Amino acid sequence: MTSAGFLYSKGIVFYPADTPPISTFLESNPGAYTTTRTHNNSASLLFWDRHLQRLSNSVKILLTSNPQFLFKSLNSTINPLLTPPPPSNPMWESTIKSLVNESVNKVLPVALRETRNEGEELAVTALVTGNTEKLGEVKRNVFEALDVHVHVGSHVPHVFGVKGNGARVAVVGPGRNIAEAKYSDWVRLRKSLEKLRPPLVTELLLSNDGDRILEGCVTNFFVVCRKDNRNEKYLGGNENTLPYEVQTAPIGDGVLPGVIRQLVIE
Repeated sequence: MTSAGFLYSKGIVFYPADTPPISTFLESNPGAYTTTRTHNNSASLLFWDRHLQRLSNSVKILLTSNPQFLFKSLNSTINPLLTPPPPSNPMWESTIKSLVNESVNKVLPVALRETRNEGEELAVTALVTGNTEKLGEVKRNVFEALDVHVHVGSHVPHVFGVKGNGARVAVVGPGRNIAEAKYSDWVRLRKSLEKLRPPLVTELLLSNDGDRILEGCVTNFFVVCRKDNRNEKYLGGNENTLPYEVQTAPIGDGVLPGVIRQLVIE
């Protein structure tokens, strides 16, 4: 399968010859997105429910605070022809999930049928973007002004360490704006940060002060450290007390609520 893959957009399935690489597609279109991969020989999508929940939250955050990251050619204030959902609208999450799943079901079976290789997993990216053309001159519910695009390509895991040497990291700059939402404009900004990558560095880390690490450009960041009370109960023989703990930046410091991050915490 080519790196371009397949794309479902505006009711049409595009094949590899007409599908841009995922980075190019995200750089060219505003919106909230999430990326996962197939699992168990393409039998399912990994942690899909969690990805859908975060995607719906990201759309809501952008819509209410920075709609210019969701719609092309839209001011930072909500378009007067657009009716945003109430914060507690019970239909919000279920509607977004339904729209995304419907689009995934249009393109994923095609990709599986056309590129089926035993053991190969696929990367699946869903982008929810605003369509200003749908606003027209009539005040509309927000759901009527959303488009869903789904890109399916080869799953190529990131390599952060070679032959047991581990990852090499460097701190490059401040954290992301609107960090609690995952949106496509970050892909463009991340590309500019890549120009600062020193030789042999495998991941770039974000920090507002150069001291407290927030997250990586494409990863969550965790530290395993000893607890302050490691010489107390643990040495006394209590096997339920471990001398280590996992630490990561809190959401309030300005980090993306990563799916894997939450799983590690749980």
